[in-house]
Amino acid sequence: MDTQGGPYLNKKAVLSPLGAVRLSQLALGCAVVAMVTHSAGYSSSYGVFCMAVWCLCFAVSVLLFFLDATRLYSCLPVSWDNLTVAFAALATLMYVTASVVYPLYFVRSECPYAGCDVRDFRIAVTACSIAGTLAYGAEVVLCRARPGQTVVGYMATVSGLLKVVQGFVACIIFGALANGSEYSRHAATIYCLVVYALCFALTTVVVMMTVCGRTVAVRCMPFDRLVVVYTLLAVLLYLSASVVWPVFCFDTKYGSPWRPSSCPQAKCPWDSKVVVAVFSFVNLGLYVADLIYSQRIRFVSPQRPARPRV
Repeated sequence: MDTQGGPYLNKKAVLSPLGAVRLSQLALGCAVVAMVTHSAGYSSSYGVFCMAVWCLCFAVSVLLFFLDATRLYSCLPVSWDNLTVAFAALATLMYVTASVVYPLYFVRSECPYAGCDVRDFRIAVTACSIAGTLAYGAEVVLCRARPGQTVVGYMATVSGLLKVVQGFVACIIFGALANGSEYSRHAATIYCLVVYALCFALTTVVVMMTVCGRTVAVRCMPFDRLVVVYTLLAVLLYLSASVVWPVFCFDTKYGSPWRPSSCPQAKCPWDSKVVVAVFSFVNLGLYVADLIYSQRIRFVSPQRPARPRV
């Protein structure tokens, strides 16, 4: 046993700005889950989604905090910095969504049949969820690479954070496609689906490579150049999909430029088509911004420390 080493527990996991932010995430996440379970309640697919977001983020946050405090993350075959900032960015987006969806469907000014206590708990859940969003966003800000710094953790750069947002927006597109968008009516809209799926898959591969620390080089080109090539390809693909989808969904020859009056409120294919069109342009803008920022990155792969001799 090595008696000359440092303490087993990582004090910075608590006694640092980043540690304080993560403790806030745990406290707020625990409060949200407890209040929803105790009295606020949830129902329908929207409530299940919000509860799944809060439980998942809380569980992962507990695991990451435990690994950081005990230094056990050094035993994992992952890039710890990339993993934590990628999760913080994803949790921020998920919390934002839950913080909008939950009050939209469950908070009313008048008291529900269960009494005013339920309404008050739901308002408190919303407030804690918004505060949790700020806590996860603060972690992203604290971990983000600053101009002039040598980039070791790709996910801490603007380009790396944009990858997380691109994947999240793609999930929104997939959700709209699955919600009666009638994408299978035309070969052109099926092509758009292939574009969305291909770009999402490649973005996921890039994120997984960085989290797993596999960023030294791929065949004949370095990782940063590979990312630029892929991003340029994604820009061209999304540009084509952003043009093709509206034409084949809203042109009078193929569809309707106006919402049909007979379309049901929550199950209207036209609404899903609008969501896909809007977020296609959103992701196109994200990929363009990613391409611009990628030109400035010079990625330095972290060197694995040598294992001490026993």
